[in-house]
Amino acid sequence: MDYILNNKAAWEEAFDHKREGWGDENHLRLLHETLPFFCSDAAAEFRALDLKGKRVAQFCCNNGRELLSLMQLGAAGGVGFDIAENILQQARATAQKANIQNCSFVACNILDIGAQYHGQFDLILFTIGAITWFKDLDPLFQKVAACLKPGGVLFIHDFHPVMNMLPMPGEPEFDPAHPNQVVYSYFRNEPWVENEGMGYMSEQYHSKTFTSFSHTMGRIVTAVSSAGMRIRKLEEFDYDVGLSDAYDGKGFPLSYLLTAEKL
Repeated sequence: MDYILNNKAAWEEAFDHKREGWGDENHLRLLHETLPFFCSDAAAEFRALDLKGKRVAQFCCNNGRELLSLMQLGAAGGVGFDIAENILQQARATAQKANIQNCSFVACNILDIGAQYHGQFDLILFTIGAITWFKDLDPLFQKVAACLKPGGVLFIHDFHPVMNMLPMPGEPEFDPAHPNQVVYSYFRNEPWVENEGMGYMSEQYHSKTFTSFSHTMGRIVTAVSSAGMRIRKLEEFDYDVGLSDAYDGKGFPLSYLLTAEKL
């Protein structure tokens, strides 16, 4: 599991390199908008779940903005877990500025979440890219199942595995004149190893090593089901939710929403 400790160091370094002001005004959107950090399809699904009085967790919560927004739906409380300690400092500051008092944040390896959280949550959320930081999905979703109450819901809103086949703008293989070009294998086993920082929050720099992993949709569904959860919904969309809009509406599945219920 050395890659997890290396990713922790890389994430904390990335936050130290964040662009000036990155995330500092999230509280304003929380105060003045409803579910500001979710697309309309995810927001509609959250409303349909009816979170009033429920306990919610987000695994790999980053700076907490998504978890904090779910408190707007009447959740009784939330806990955000993330391995990067300095990112959670921003999450706590955002909660305080937005006067959200029923959320806490815990710094830990997701696979090491303590037994005191087992059976505590009605909903556990993963969002963009979170599951790619785990080489093996089986222990990850076993931890999810352990932390859910019976009947509790796993909610994944993420980019689609097909996105891993497509070159992104800025890569040498990307050709805007031929947007249907597939470069990488859907069944890639090799990890993605990067040393260029975390582009969405910082400028490019020579960073500590990030290691992430591709997972096919079949592997995701199998790991969820094997952990004792029943798939309730799997929807695929032709728009991206965080990598690039270069392929939107061009016939590729670019994002998905999965919900599953603990049996």
